[in-house]
Amino acid sequence: MRLLVAALPAEIQAFPDALDGFEILVTGLGKLQAAVGLDEALLAAEYDEVVVVGTAGGLDPALDGGVHEVVAALQHDVADLDGVVGRHVALPERTGRVDADGGVVIATGDRFIDDAEAVAHIRSLGASLVDMETYAYFWVAERRGVPIRVFKAVSDSAQDGATQLWDEVVATCSEWLRERVRAEYGV
Repeated sequence: MRLLVAALPAEIQAFPDALDGFEILVTGLGKLQAAVGLDEALLAAEYDEVVVVGTAGGLDPALDGGVHEVVAALQHDVADLDGVVGRHVALPERTGRVDADGGVVIATGDRFIDDAEAVAHIRSLGASLVDMETYAYFWVAERRGVPIRVFKAVSDSAQDGATQLWDEVVATCSEWLRERVRAEYGV
């Protein structure tokens, strides 16, 4: 059995209520809810794999829209004792397949990014996408020893107006994510 995870119900609105071979979990928005929700689910039952789906802001203009598999995550809203942004004082700098060549890296933080200055700063950390949960999902799955895959649909460019745009495109993103899960898992 696999666990299909999303932060918000809107991100899985194109999915059926029941999906063969999967249980479905909606954790809530942000790193804390993502970590607690996934951790509780992984403590309550055994899963062969965690499959995360959701939306993300695009930071890299060269990255096309659609759905991308994320291989690693960093946090853009933390700093270590020396003030180095992206490094937490007690957590790994990156989670996921940190040694993977290529692949998409996402920056996670507990605020919705919607301005050019923030995009430039976060891109400088090495991320192509931005969201509010993926770092936590990777971290929890790794701690629990459960394989994880993350698929993110680009919903906006994390620039001015991104919040309004997300509301308008989330249904389309959910359809793209549903098609990707169907293609990857045959369900």
